[in-house]
Amino acid sequence: MAGNLVLDQILWPVEKIRWDGTVWVERLVRSLGGNGANTSYTLAKLGVEVLLEGAVGKDSEAEELVQRLAKAGVDLSRLRRVDEPTPATVALVKKTGSRAFLHRPGASRVALSEAIEMPDVKHFHIANPFGVPALRKLARVNLKRARAAGMTTSLDAGWDSKGEWGAVVLPCCPHLDLIFLNAEEGRWITGTRSAKASVAALHEAGARYVILKRGKRGALLSGPGFQANVPGYPVEAIDSTGAGDVFAGAFLAAWLKGQTMTESAQFANAAAAMSVTEAGSVAGVRDFKQTLLWMREQAVPSSAQPA
Repeated sequence: MAGNLVLDQILWPVEKIRWDGTVWVERLVRSLGGNGANTSYTLAKLGVEVLLEGAVGKDSEAEELVQRLAKAGVDLSRLRRVDEPTPATVALVKKTGSRAFLHRPGASRVALSEAIEMPDVKHFHIANPFGVPALRKLARVNLKRARAAGMTTSLDAGWDSKGEWGAVVLPCCPHLDLIFLNAEEGRWITGTRSAKASVAALHEAGARYVILKRGKRGALLSGPGFQANVPGYPVEAIDSTGAGDVFAGAFLAAWLKGQTMTESAQFANAAAAMSVTEAGSVAGVRDFKQTLLWMREQAVPSSAQPA
């Protein structure tokens, strides 16, 4: 897996900012963050072996991130230590779970600056090509290399602060088995106005399966010969930071363990639902058996509906 590693500081609840004044909050949480770190942590927590490629600094923040990921079981043997500071984000979170980010990219500016020498693994995932500047150009190259090495591939889109969107993602699609994104990202990437049109455009560009993340509404799946809506789980959201990364990691964990696309989406919906009930991007992630148990305890339709 390739992606960024970030140390998050989460402030909750923040309903407004008062310049030249003080806003009191109830919680300040230091948390694992970054799309690569969140997704790899989720995979490892769910019992999947995962190798994370990325970069951090040589500071105390890096040590904190490394310890948290290593404890979960993430293989960090290819993690680079650079002279830039470790990436950091301050997340301002409303009581509803909505959030805004203030981000220092730091080591991400020099991470993954060369095409990856592919390891002997089953699957290759890019966790947000927009989070690491070099991946804007090298995501397609890395995915093509992975496919040539016999791997299955996936990409989780994320938010593009530079507005390049489709110029980065669409060239990747011919080399993608799975693409994860939400409806807004889909519209920006494809230049379309509806989720249906976005999904069709991504297939036309070459993506085999499209997984549209819809928050509490669940997920829309689209692939060769089928489309389905997989319902979500109603929970009281505390912090939605990292929920999309948890969804992608949980989906891949279930899929790589042999579950169907629909079963993988149901599992991912559950993992993401649990994640938003805790402050911190991965604080609510449980192991595979605990997640399955939580699913059985919920009063929510378990079957997919035609799209």
